[in-house]
Amino acid sequence: MSPSWLVTGAGGMLGRDVMARLGGRDALGLGRSGLDLTEAEAVAATVAGARPDVVVNCAAWTAVDDAETCEAEALRINGEGASHLARACARAGSVLLHVSTDYVFAGDATAPYPEDAPTGPRTAYGRTKLAGERAVRALLPRTGHVVRTAWLYGAGGANFVRTMIRMESAREHLDVVDDQRGQPTWTADLADRLVRLGEAALAGAAPAGYWHGTSAGHGTWCELARETFRLLGADPARVRATTSAAYVRPAPRPAYSVLGHGRWREAGLEPMREWRAALAEALPELIAAEQGGAPKGRI
Repeated sequence: MSPSWLVTGAGGMLGRDVMARLGGRDALGLGRSGLDLTEAEAVAATVAGARPDVVVNCAAWTAVDDAETCEAEALRINGEGASHLARACARAGSVLLHVSTDYVFAGDATAPYPEDAPTGPRTAYGRTKLAGERAVRALLPRTGHVVRTAWLYGAGGANFVRTMIRMESAREHLDVVDDQRGQPTWTADLADRLVRLGEAALAGAAPAGYWHGTSAGHGTWCELARETFRLLGADPARVRATTSAAYVRPAPRPAYSVLGHGRWREAGLEPMREWRAALAEALPELIAAEQGGAPKGRI
């Protein structure tokens, strides 16, 4: 019998691609209206009823700036919600793949963060996500997998790349920060790795713990914008470099969000491809989403 899957946050940008990757399998996708992770009894009943082999948690509070003034609300979803889900998975014997973030690190490194690097979040969002990580690992020491990702873009939601596609035809010049470095990651690529990780975990080939789900290579937001323009056939020089000081936000952005991928290789799994190659493949889908008004919004 093939394994069964439960995907939370299935209406969001990543959740949509996870469900697409699971197409044809025994998979139940639930958005926030179908399962609110802050409701412990509902989470317990849902997991107990479905008894999935693998749960992929894509549900999250992702409004980074809003979390600075609504940390308790963000913690209910990112921390307590993850705890409710992990406890339910422990009772059902399910593997949990919990999606987390680069914001759990301080963001001031000069080399890629390995999976076991010390955490040190500098934002409320990062603190709430770290709380969720810790709950998953404490409650599921043998079946809890924390997959950190960053700089996500995809067709199923609002994101930086889709904004650049829209702005290319609306603005002659764009000023984009060039002092924040990270790994642009296509949600379709991450969805593929999440499914592969779940399969490997069920086969006993991927031990529980921390994983980094980001594209290979790295770049700045300015470099990402210029590469998007280039692929659109526009002049990349229309994107002008600026600094973070020009765009002060309530939550400080990490200067360095590059994550290492050592554990994938240790488990015999292939890490993601280089971000430019992924962007080139993703762009037609993103353009179509912009033209067709694909669903947007918070997970």
